[in-house]
Amino acid sequence: MKQVDVLILGAGAAGLMCGIAAAKRGRKVVILDHAGKPAEKIRISGGGRCNFTNLHCSPANFLSQNPRFCVSALKRYTQQDFLALVDRHRISWHEKTLGQLFCDNSAMDIIQMLLRELEGAGGQLLLDTRITDVSKPDDRFAVDTSRGRYCAQSLVVATGGLSIPKIGATGFGYDLARKFDIPTLETRAGLVPLTFSDANRELCKTLAGVSVDAVVSFAKTRFREGLLFTHRGLSGPSILQISSYWQEGKQVTINLNPEVDAFEKLSRERTASPRQDLRTALSHLLPKRLAEEVSAEGSFTGRLADKSDKVLRKVADRINAWQVLPVGTEGYRTAEVTLGGVDTKALSSKTMESTKVSGLYFIGEVVDVTGHLGGFNFQWAWSSGHAAGQFA
Repeated sequence: MKQVDVLILGAGAAGLMCGIAAAKRGRKVVILDHAGKPAEKIRISGGGRCNFTNLHCSPANFLSQNPRFCVSALKRYTQQDFLALVDRHRISWHEKTLGQLFCDNSAMDIIQMLLRELEGAGGQLLLDTRITDVSKPDDRFAVDTSRGRYCAQSLVVATGGLSIPKIGATGFGYDLARKFDIPTLETRAGLVPLTFSDANRELCKTLAGVSVDAVVSFAKTRFREGLLFTHRGLSGPSILQISSYWQEGKQVTINLNPEVDAFEKLSRERTASPRQDLRTALSHLLPKRLAEEVSAEGSFTGRLADKSDKVLRKVADRINAWQVLPVGTEGYRTAEVTLGGVDTKALSSKTMESTKVSGLYFIGEVVDVTGHLGGFNFQWAWSSGHAAGQFA
């Protein structure tokens, strides 16, 4: 039996950060992961350049059944704290849009930085390690693995969620929580493309590759970012953002040209160029391929002079208030995050420790805290990992 102070399950962003923080306190730390390489989600993120945090990170950028749960961790380890670490390792970076920070070179810079920090603090990382059983027979945890049994005073679960199973995502963390009678909330895919059926699916397939700046709304939540038509439905940042809020069976509203009041524009065009065809006028408001499809879909043709205000409003609503009813999402296969997870009511917001099982911690994506697109989920990993690492 191998004795350690802190055993961390999962070598992703949260697990590595926790290991670094705990090892710097002089704790004997071992991190285990079933994968052959650490931090695969970091490696593939941001197109391979890792959107590692966001300058504007705040609790308002996170979803949870308990919106205040994330406040403490985010306040005690901020985006500026992580940026200082990046700068100490002389990793060059740039701000893309909306405060999103990316590596200039490669996401591997962030992974190597974390591994150097862990090694420097005396922490140990073991990959290709399968966990067969977890128990707490006394005041310490017993974890049986393909490398033998580990005995630990503190056990940190940083196993992530269900998103992107091709890189090894599993529901292990949720199963472990339930084993110790820690409640979990229903999970679903978040930050994921929306899919459609019938006419809208065919429209999206025809327009695959077309993108626009759009405002996408659901209930009282709205995002303005890029929207992309795909063969299966709609994607792009604005769609991924709203997907975390969307409820099955309900409509989403899309403004395909938020810069222009389409009715006012068409009314002015009718006065200035009454002989102009409505289809031509639409091409001044939307990308050509999209304008053609919208025109054909609604039979929006003929001279502007012949169109009543009622007709122009109908056309304008198709541009500024397009109502769509998704049939679902692309699921965990392409989702960037998992919504739901370990119920925050069962955790301390200061330490991330279970309030029911002493010494058991949950951090990162496995917890019911989900960030917006744009580096926020990595910041939650850094902040929650650091919080647990101060106490585990």
